[in-house]
Amino acid sequence: MATLTYSNYYNQFQTLIDSRQSFEICGVKTEDMLDITEVLEKYIESQYLKCRIYTKNRIVAGMAGLLNPALGIFSLASIAAHNILTYDPDYEIARDIANNRISVVYKKS
Repeated sequence: MATLTYSNYYNQFQTLIDSRQSFEICGVKTEDMLDITEVLEKYIESQYLKCRIYTKNRIVAGMAGLLNPALGIFSLASIAAHNILTYDPDYEIARDIANNRISVVYKKS
């Protein structure tokens, strides 16, 4: 998997997606993650590919059920609905907020 830095990802991500490669963007500021994932999503979809975007460790939201059962059920139901709507993606884009990185993984081989 190729590793790109936040400062130079824009010059390389299109070539990697065009060649169906997986890669990771490191050093991403939390406040820029949504913008970067939007750029990646738009480009992937412009190539007539499907993608799924998610936040790593989101299942932790389901653990909220230990404190608030209604919130836990809602969180898990939302995750399940999202997975159904984005069934069989070509790419998965994972925002890893804790480690300041975005992983873009090609799922079809």
